[in-house]
Amino acid sequence: MSKVNLTPEEKDRERRLKWFRAARFGMFIHWGLYSQLGRHEWVMNRERIPIPEYEKLASTWKPKRNAPRVWARLAKEAGMRYMVMTTKHHEGFCLFDSKLTDYNAAQRGPGRDLVSEYVEAARAEGLRVGFYYSLMDWHHPDGARCIKDERARRRFVDYIHGHVRELCTNYGKVDILWYDVGWPLSAEGWESAKMNAMVRQLQPDIIINNRSKVPEDFGTPEQHITPEKSGRMWEACMTFNQSWGYTPIDSRYKDAWDVISMLRQVAAGGGNLLLNIGPTPEGNVPSVCSKVLKQVGPWLQKHGDSIYQAIDPMHSEWMCTGAFTRKGDIAYYHCNQWPGRQLAIGGLMNKVEDVRLMGGARVKFAQTKDRLVISGLPEKAPDPISTVFEIKVKGVAKQILGAGCVVIKEK
Repeated sequence: MSKVNLTPEEKDRERRLKWFRAARFGMFIHWGLYSQLGRHEWVMNRERIPIPEYEKLASTWKPKRNAPRVWARLAKEAGMRYMVMTTKHHEGFCLFDSKLTDYNAAQRGPGRDLVSEYVEAARAEGLRVGFYYSLMDWHHPDGARCIKDERARRRFVDYIHGHVRELCTNYGKVDILWYDVGWPLSAEGWESAKMNAMVRQLQPDIIINNRSKVPEDFGTPEQHITPEKSGRMWEACMTFNQSWGYTPIDSRYKDAWDVISMLRQVAAGGGNLLLNIGPTPEGNVPSVCSKVLKQVGPWLQKHGDSIYQAIDPMHSEWMCTGAFTRKGDIAYYHCNQWPGRQLAIGGLMNKVEDVRLMGGARVKFAQTKDRLVISGLPEKAPDPISTVFEIKVKGVAKQILGAGCVVIKEK
């Protein structure tokens, strides 16, 4: 987004988004009654579990105290800079202490405010705090009939607005409000503009996503990495396996290679990655998630500038061996499939002035037009996950020409 001739509203949005644009990597946490069943967070709906039967889970849920402390320490170790936790998912159970319903963690099985524990844990690690809140509610009696009954709509919308007010009032500073699923009402039906104006009055620095059916501050592509248009901020939310909630029968987990590849993609497109964990009913992080994040963290400690500091968009021609991120006249080539002693990169039009392994020594290179050949490399990759080359070029990237070729115009 051009910073010239911004309206006061746009300037304020850029002010509030400044930390978020630099954050790059966050932890999503889906935790609720569904965690006890272990069959996806939509289990109540997909298995058509009657409300009276499902409600019993509220009394049987006994998570261990202060489980979020482990999440927050893991997030910090992994290089994440913020967290977003489900305060109420579609099942309607509130993880916070609400005066509007007794269907909440403080008054049922857990016997305490789980959102409060999460907020304290995140702040203790210096992480920004985000609240996920589902507008859709399968438990509330007006959650579906509000679309046809105005009195039901009025009751339900007041209930939802009341929850949002509680979340923005009772926990100190909140950095992100992450709405989800605006079924069955329109933005007008939800009174989203009024609701978000209330949020901003209570939390002047907060950023709000686009799922209350108004654009607000950032887009949220789900399970795909697709940049927003015109420089608008965006955040791709992705699962570790194929589920958001704890689902041990789904064993198709991403590894560190996948996570770092996603981080490269979001950095190249000017966005963030919100990567989900689905804790066990007790609050434990699935061991595979913990293992992978503990591999990602050290990689980011060494190569973080190619992700966090690579603030300039960098689109490139498809390559078998990897792809780019960029900051100014430094192009970072993330080689995540090692070719051996020689690496050839096509499409880089600028004059290359220097090539080195990130954090290491210079390497030999030769350039002919838009073909860069790096030679004298070791047979095996210096980094088994992704080796990053720091390529200094003459000029600053301005545009893309041809079939996705990398073009950096000389000054």
